[in-house]
Amino acid sequence: MNCFTRDDIDNLDKISRLNFINSITGYKPANLIGTISGDDKENLAIFSSLVHLGSKPPLLGIVTRPNSVPRDTYSNIISSKFYTINHIKDDMIERSHMTSAKFNPDESEFEECDIQSIYLKNFQAPFVKDSEVKIGMKLVEEIKIKCNNTILLVGEVMVVMVEEGHLLEDGSIDFEKNKTVCISGLDTYYNTKKIAKYPYAKKNKIPSKWLR
Repeated sequence: MNCFTRDDIDNLDKISRLNFINSITGYKPANLIGTISGDDKENLAIFSSLVHLGSKPPLLGIVTRPNSVPRDTYSNIISSKFYTINHIKDDMIERSHMTSAKFNPDESEFEECDIQSIYLKNFQAPFVKDSEVKIGMKLVEEIKIKCNNTILLVGEVMVVMVEEGHLLEDGSIDFEKNKTVCISGLDTYYNTKKIAKYPYAKKNKIPSKWLR
């Protein structure tokens, strides 16, 4: 097994370091964040930093990069307080990936990348029409991470749309039926396949063959 010290990592060239550190966490969710500006310009950006923060209340977090340059997604969320999180399907990968290109503030990634938006009544942020899981969010907290100037945006889940027949009896989403993909690093996408599903773990259910 290869071993990389901190010095080894620092001595990698920039691209290798970015790809290496971005991939060591394994598979990550790939989502499109939909927002709208004060002058009604739609914005869409791919994010792989979505994290679950709690279920009561239902909270999700996304990490945004430092505001050393204009960040339309961040600015729109701060100003409007509303945004959407949309799973990426396998037939949307290339178009979704291209939302990371540097567009001008007056250009909409929905239009430029051929992705259709839809709206729910009384919810101002745009959803991705073709996404099989759509989540409407409301910003509740902004946490600035001092060590690298990134920002954690904490949002409350206000509405969730899931394809008909894609929910299991226990309330979880059936990703065998969904076409949601995941991402590794910055630019590599994967399909997923269920390996196993287990009941809630209890100490008295540990197999005796594991005990020492």
